[in-house]
Amino acid sequence: MDNVDTSQIIAATLDTLRVTLIASAFAYLIAIPLGIALVVTRRGGIYQNRFINILLGTYVNITRSIPFLLLAIFVIPVTRFFIGTALGSTAMIVPLVIAAVPFIARLVENALLQLDKGLIEAAKSMGASRLKIIYKLYLPECLPAIILTAGVSVVSILSFFAMAGILGGGGLGQLAIDFGWARFNNAVLFLCIAILVILTQLIQGTVFLLNKLLDRR
Repeated sequence: MDNVDTSQIIAATLDTLRVTLIASAFAYLIAIPLGIALVVTRRGGIYQNRFINILLGTYVNITRSIPFLLLAIFVIPVTRFFIGTALGSTAMIVPLVIAAVPFIARLVENALLQLDKGLIEAAKSMGASRLKIIYKLYLPECLPAIILTAGVSVVSILSFFAMAGILGGGGLGQLAIDFGWARFNNAVLFLCIAILVILTQLIQGTVFLLNKLLDRR
């Protein structure tokens, strides 16, 4: 293929996996507490607080409504502050996390809302503190459902990073644009797409397997 060797394709694939997994890890670390906060502060929640719930919900809704490429451009000053540059695959971790957090938070919120309210009332009647309800009831009972959300969220982060190639984000996205689309080399373009499809299936299969292992119901 024109000016592209196997080592470049392997490097781009590994770079794509690295950024996707790191961004996913950071996004979940932030999104899980945010999703919990959305649940416990809603009406009838164990930390009911209408003001905080509206504030968090507004942040999530506004951030989710911004297309990723526009968001990545908008947060360039933030990216430069943390990474030192706005170009390259590592720099893309910052906008990827910012874009993924509200999306994952909503998925986590929906997963936690599946918990039977009767279990919460039973825990309260036995004198369980609100923090204990979160750590001993919400998270253990809903963990399989939360893990299942990764099938959607990690794949979304993967697709966001592929789009970031147009901004010089590196990985398979940039390889496809620079050596495929820009040089009218369909072989490179199709190969990058094929690898992204394979990565998507691997991610979804891994998530499904983890969910099956953890869900004892």
